[in-house]
Amino acid sequence: MASRHHLASLSLLVLLVLLAGCSSQPPAQSAAEITGDCSVEQVQVVLGQIASAEQIEQTQQQANAKFLRVLAPGDAATMDYNPQRLNIHIDESETITRLTCG
Repeated sequence: MASRHHLASLSLLVLLVLLAGCSSQPPAQSAAEITGDCSVEQVQVVLGQIASAEQIEQTQQQANAKFLRVLAPGDAATMDYNPQRLNIHIDESETITRLTCG
């Protein structure tokens, strides 16, 4: 019986960790300043740069995105489309490899 309880607890923990990776971060500036119409055209210059916290925040502001998601290789992500969300894709060395809205 204790084994089943341990397995259920472990399963719940794994599920919570996976869901935490899918959450969006709050906006870097007030919602009144960001319209949320995400656009990556003007932020392509960050490709190849290290995804520091400062770089990510600045890129979110410049992309005019209300929400942000940073995705590393192997990360679980929801398939819902959110036009107000900037997706920053990074590689194993935390280098920005791709930028998308949605």
